[in-house]
Amino acid sequence: VQLQASGGGLVQPGGSLRLSCAASGFSLDNYAIGWFRKAPGKEREGISCNSDGSTYYADSVKGRFTISRDNAKNTVYLQMNSLNTEDTAVYYCATSLVISGFPLYPCGGVLFGSWGQGTLVTVSS
Repeated sequence: VQLQASGGGLVQPGGSLRLSCAASGFSLDNYAIGWFRKAPGKEREGISCNSDGSTYYADSVKGRFTISRDNAKNTVYLQMNSLNTEDTAVYYCATSLVISGFPLYPCGGVLFGSWGQGTLVTVSS
């Protein structure tokens, strides 16, 4: 079971990035999907998640970020627009598949228990 996140990098304020998260070893369409982030000195927060047709966005990203999934490619995406310096963080994809030894974090009322390695997004001029 593996989640491989990619797409992070350095972007100027106002710019856009699309993060991808490819799953292997299991089928994403059986689980809720989510994106979390951890900024320096802050707790890991769930910023967007999707489960059974219901989608959640944190207030900090609502209207700017869009979560999606392609079940045929077994991949989750996070389109991030109008980025600002407060979006600088390590971004993690996650699913509601619970794996022993992995931490549990909530998003949209769902606990997420399997994690990718994280991809760094830096928003700076």
